[in-house]
Amino acid sequence: MGIFNHFLFVFCSLSCTFVLENNIPYLYMINSSAFQGKTAAYFTLGCKLNFSETSTFAKMLQELGVRTVQRGEQADICLINTCSVTEVADRKCRQAIHRLVRNHPSAFVVVTGCYAQLEAEKVSKMDGVDLVLGSNEKATLVQYLSDAWSKNRDGGHLHQFYREKTKDIQSFAPSCSRGNRTRYFLKVQDGCDYFCTYCTIPYARGFSRNPSIASLVKQAEEVASEGGKEIVLTGVNIGDFGKTTGERFIDLVKALDEVEGIQRYRISSLEPDLLSDELIDYCSKSRAFMPHFHIPLQSGSDTVLRLMHRHYDSRLFADKIHQIKQLLPDSFIGVDVMVGCRGETPECFEETYELLKGLDVTQLHVFPYSERPGTSALSIPYVVSDHDKKCRSKRLLELSDEKTHAFYERYRGQHAEVLLEKATRGKAMHGFTRNYIRVELSPSTAREAYDNQLVNVRLGDFNFDKTALKVELL
Repeated sequence: MGIFNHFLFVFCSLSCTFVLENNIPYLYMINSSAFQGKTAAYFTLGCKLNFSETSTFAKMLQELGVRTVQRGEQADICLINTCSVTEVADRKCRQAIHRLVRNHPSAFVVVTGCYAQLEAEKVSKMDGVDLVLGSNEKATLVQYLSDAWSKNRDGGHLHQFYREKTKDIQSFAPSCSRGNRTRYFLKVQDGCDYFCTYCTIPYARGFSRNPSIASLVKQAEEVASEGGKEIVLTGVNIGDFGKTTGERFIDLVKALDEVEGIQRYRISSLEPDLLSDELIDYCSKSRAFMPHFHIPLQSGSDTVLRLMHRHYDSRLFADKIHQIKQLLPDSFIGVDVMVGCRGETPECFEETYELLKGLDVTQLHVFPYSERPGTSALSIPYVVSDHDKKCRSKRLLELSDEKTHAFYERYRGQHAEVLLEKATRGKAMHGFTRNYIRVELSPSTAREAYDNQLVNVRLGDFNFDKTALKVELL
């Protein structure tokens, strides 16, 4: 990175502002002097991918001289990265925008993310909003911000929006950052080609695309050079990796496994039909890929899976769970489940409940179905009441608690290796074992020097709210 005549020339890399157009680094210019000494506030809604992207945006702005705002301080820039997976998410996005505008009335407000893509014009008209960027424009967010920042607002707000149609979303915005966390989140894929009947994500993020394995390995190597020890692979549908470059996800896993210095990898989520036998077998022998899987089921009823246009059935899902447990018996397995979608009769829900009850999974992430405008699910006639959605969610959450508690109980008294995470002074430190058991180290034992360190512990009793196991250092 270098400065020439007050302009910053920025190339695609982990530590710099980035753009990839069709997987080719794109050069652009930013007036960096305009950002020196400015402050920014960030707000993120939604998935780990969004949090990763936001932390990368913050890092890019920091390199231009922008620091993160402190509590009670007025921000010069507000950046909101939005979600639109449910109607509740949409409402939270609007509330977040209103709140940040109210708390930082003079700030330049930028809104991006899924809700910004789907409702760009509507968001741009909200009080206090200056710039709305869709999924394609997100890759050049800093360039758009620099261009718009240079315009005189005359005390008002710009209310500009830029958004490509879904079919024209082609850019890939690399992201590998940890923000204020210990683990790094490496974005390996974006977009989705599945078009499930209930989902708007393909419309919000475009079709599946990815960077090259070589570029991702380079980012992992830079994480290692920064002292990072654990990387979580993130994306929208990461099992679909390779659509852009003709490579395979298993080959990415093998290449990352060879990066010296990275001691742990976790795969954030893999569709059952894209979780290959070869990948499971490789993870069972891997140096650094942890015994930890997150697999979306959505429904255990084949009738509902067909209505959803999912690409698998309940038997395939169950077979994948059995295979994982056979090769990696200590694996933590998280499962996404949607309740109350159109077409889910009481009988269909019972099929889901009984399937999950009988499988050796660890934790359920339960989501009530939310109707999304423009989705084909709206044509399915059977509608589940809000009351029934709540009752079904409650039953599955109780089942999840039972399974998670039993999984933790199985390891009490055993020794484990834990990666500890930074804690507020005087508070307990937390971390995770290889198989994702959350642990708690008492404030009297915790030390700042333990942050981002792998330590050996003895797993003890549950903490007071049963969200972690208390540990003793060995």
